[in-house]
Amino acid sequence: MHESIQDLKFFKVVLSSIADGVFTVDSDRVITSFNNAAERITGIPASVAIGKRCFEVFHSDICEACLLEATLKTGIEAVDRQVNIINSQGQTIPVSISTAVLRNDDDEVLGAVETFRDLSTIEDLRRELDQKYSFEDIISKSPHITRLFMIMPDVAESESTVLIQGPSGSGKELFARAIHNISPRKDHNYVVINCGALPVHLFESELFGYVKGAFTDAKQDKPGKLVSAEKGTVFFDEIGELPLSTQVKLLRLLQQREYEPVGSTEVVKADIRVVAATNKDLKELVLQGKFRDDLYFRLAVVKFELPPLRERREDIPYLVDHFIKKFNTRRRKNIVSVSPSVMSILMRHDFSGNVRELENIIEYGFVVCHGSIIKRDHLPSELLKADATLPSDPAHRTPVVKTINDESSLREALIECHGQITDAARLLGIHRTTLWRRLRRHQIDPTEFKPGR
Repeated sequence: MHESIQDLKFFKVVLSSIADGVFTVDSDRVITSFNNAAERITGIPASVAIGKRCFEVFHSDICEACLLEATLKTGIEAVDRQVNIINSQGQTIPVSISTAVLRNDDDEVLGAVETFRDLSTIEDLRRELDQKYSFEDIISKSPHITRLFMIMPDVAESESTVLIQGPSGSGKELFARAIHNISPRKDHNYVVINCGALPVHLFESELFGYVKGAFTDAKQDKPGKLVSAEKGTVFFDEIGELPLSTQVKLLRLLQQREYEPVGSTEVVKADIRVVAATNKDLKELVLQGKFRDDLYFRLAVVKFELPPLRERREDIPYLVDHFIKKFNTRRRKNIVSVSPSVMSILMRHDFSGNVRELENIIEYGFVVCHGSIIKRDHLPSELLKADATLPSDPAHRTPVVKTINDESSLREALIECHGQITDAARLLGIHRTTLWRRLRRHQIDPTEFKPGR
């Protein structure tokens, strides 16, 4: 009896000294203990929490699918699930939750324990980083792109026509939409015209509209897309695909902000902002006689040149984080990151499809990954085949820009680099002394990963 009292006192001292919030529940989810950190994070005293069921104290975005209840029923532990809770002041607090079953010496279930870590500081730092390297939905650390971020507000405020040039999948439409979203026209429509998708004979009627009797099937007047874009923005995607016969009509629209519906002699005034994009070199098309030089100079009042992803590899870790957050929300998963080896593969891939290709790779990983880390096995086979043709020597690999802290990532880096500290540090993007320090913290012996061990 004396020993059990001593054990209880010891247990309470340990709980009170932990920085993470910890509380225990019985099999009915009634709270039986509530430590000091739990009081601090939630703003709820232990005297109020103990004796109540967990959902009466916690108000989180997963209460309907309670992790504790699932752990009690299945015995499956939750590890580092990121959720939001509401504290006693009504503030939303981001936390990382882990759960486990509590059993007695006879392996009977007594209840469960939940630990939760306040992520507010980390989220504040993440938001600060996102603000520094993002604009609307565009993520980049590249000096070239961040220079565009700096002039975007001035460009958006103006009425100037903008031409965005860059390879397919580089994010041209994101820039066009961002210009509209922060412009004085943001409360009006943003209309996309895909110049490469519409047949030539339909382009003018779709854009300008037509009047009754303009052609055989014109039974009544039909307004074009420009009408819905009035006072808003029109985005001409793949502008380089326009035939010369249509280019002259578009030139009149840009010069005089007016047009005539097909079959009409009436001039219609258009109050629109024009943004265009192409994956072709319009200057080269002008020299080849395939694009009007006067239209080119009307379009390129302000010109944005977007580099391919292979020329801004420093963006890859930020884009990976962005897509992980995006697909976690969309697919209701809790994937934390990609493994160091996956990041290494991504950092040295050429990305002929640019940002869109990277997004597709991460989405594929979400489909096949059932854990919290996207690993090599979760990558498309064609990516792994392409990577296999590159030099396999870890010393010549592109370093992973983002540093990794968790034990599994450290072990995976050591496995891939056969226990070589210098190579593993380079793969993780950290100094070898930093790696030694983290290995000591996790009590990992690198010699265990040497060949033959």
